[in-house]
Amino acid sequence: MLACMANLVQRVVGTRAVVRYAHMELAEPSIAQGFADCVAAGADDIVAFPYMLSPGKHSTRDIPRLVAEAAAAHPGAAITYRVTAAFGVHEKLAELILLRAGLEEPSGAADATCCWNPDGSREACGDACPAGGGSG
Repeated sequence: MLACMANLVQRVVGTRAVVRYAHMELAEPSIAQGFADCVAAGADDIVAFPYMLSPGKHSTRDIPRLVAEAAAAHPGAAITYRVTAAFGVHEKLAELILLRAGLEEPSGAADATCCWNPDGSREACGDACPAGGGSG
C-alpha cells in the first residue's frame, strides 16, 4: 500500500519532485535505501513524511534519527533534508472519513483555523493543529 501511495503522490506532483517510499523497520526499502534512491534520482532537498496518523515516538524521534543517519551517508553531496509532522488533525482527513463511511459532507466548509480537540487544548493535535498548536 505504501508503494501505491508513493506512486499516486508521484503522479499528482509530476516532475516537480522525486517521490520514493521507505519503511522504518521490518520491510524494505529501509529509510537509508529510500534516501539513497532519492539522491540517485537527483534529489538535493529531501522531505521525509512519516505516513502515520498521529505523532509518537516513531515519527518524532526514530524517523528523524534514521533520516539524519541516511543523510550522513552522503557527506560529499549538498543535500538538505527535513522530516515533517505526521498527518495529525486536518479537515481533509475528516472529508475522507465521511467519504469512506458513505456519509455526505456536512453543509458548510470546516473551519480551517479552528482547533478540533474537544477539550480545546492545542497540544493534542501537535504541529498539525490548524489553530497553531504544537511545538513548532
